Amino acid sequence: MAKQKNKFKQTEIGKIPEDWEVKKIGDFVDIKHGFAFKGKFFTDNPNGNVLVTPGNFKIGGGFKFDKLKYTSEECPENYVLKAGEIIVTMTDLSKKGDTLGYSAKVPMVAGLKFLHNQRIGLLTFKNEDIEKDFLYWVMREKKYNYLIVGSSTGSTVKHTSPERIKKYNFLMPPKPEQKVIAKILLDLDTKINLDINMAENLESFGQKLFNKELVNLENTPASWETESLDNIANFLNGLALQKYPAKKGEEFLPAIKIRELKNGITDQTDKVGTNLPEEYVIYGGDILFSWSGSLELVIWTNGKGALNQHLFKVTSKEYPRWFYYFWIKHHLPFFQHIAKSKATTMGHIQKHHLTEAEVLVPDKKVFDKMNSVMEPLMEKIISLRLESSKLSKIRDILLPKLMSGEIRVK
Repeated sequence: MAKQKNKFKQTEIGKIPEDWEVKKIGDFVDIKHGFAFKGKFFTDNPNGNVLVTPGNFKIGGGFKFDKLKYTSEECPENYVLKAGEIIVTMTDLSKKGDTLGYSAKVPMVAGLKFLHNQRIGLLTFKNEDIEKDFLYWVMREKKYNYLIVGSSTGSTVKHTSPERIKKYNFLMPPKPEQKVIAKILLDLDTKINLDINMAENLESFGQKLFNKELVNLENTPASWETESLDNIANFLNGLALQKYPAKKGEEFLPAIKIRELKNGITDQTDKVGTNLPEEYVIYGGDILFSWSGSLELVIWTNGKGALNQHLFKVTSKEYPRWFYYFWIKHHLPFFQHIAKSKATTMGHIQKHHLTEAEVLVPDKKVFDKMNSVMEPLMEKIISLRLESSKLSKIRDILLPKLMSGEIRVK
């Protein structure tokens, strides 16, 4: 890659590199609507038939495996998606339209069949005049999303259409350059996903080992102790960050709220001043636990930030991270049940629920043996997630520069 002085030509959208063209998405593709699967056949029980929904799109594009939905309904064969096909979401439930119009690729997963559901568009290519993977990245640019959201209909639920998407103008370099641009971005995306998958697999292994050695015991050894969850760790509640406004032109911290636990730091993340107490600053590797709403537990790896109210930063001077992280995770389904049963719009747990949550602390010999395995495992999980976060930022910086011709590739 090289940042170089380009020769430009004047077009209807301004100056562009002289060997590039202005094209519309509709010059190359049609967008096929999905099948209207019936709600009575929907199920959360994994049966291999995955209904692709707007919830399967990440903010910024790409496929997300969270909370897959399934159906037992018979599906026409021409609505079974093929691995590698490009899909777009034409409905978004968020206020900002965070995923509207963004593209994703149908994954290849043994034993799973991905079904083309309504409100999901499938790109069908008219010709071979463009690299398919290049167009995939055109539809992952923020400026593309902004224009799609800007022309959308609906207030609570935002909608777009194939015709609106097909009208979008973009810059198209020569085909060999398209191929290299797409490869650079796809290689980064592949590495990001490999890191994420490896971290998830390691955490799953750690969870199984933790359960085997500390949870699923027929008899607790007499030398072990029983503690409360809030006695093995400190649960620091966040601040009302509106009291620490960021000053224009000065350094700021992103406000980490429940939304950021799910989506990371985005354009909608609030900014706060840096004058808050140090203990409320979040760093990579910190354990964060939201005690209201959906109750999320995460290992934070998205950079420095400020701890907002409704979130705990969990630390301990006596016990390592893996120990209190997996104990919170063990009790999390019960906490979520408590919050869900609250007769309010935003359920929550209270301090006494942490006190009532029991924790087994093994004797020193067993603890040290487990720690020798679990501590490096936890460090590797954090390292992989930090790397994936760093690579995601690099990809997001490169994307608009490559697509505009500011950075050229050979």
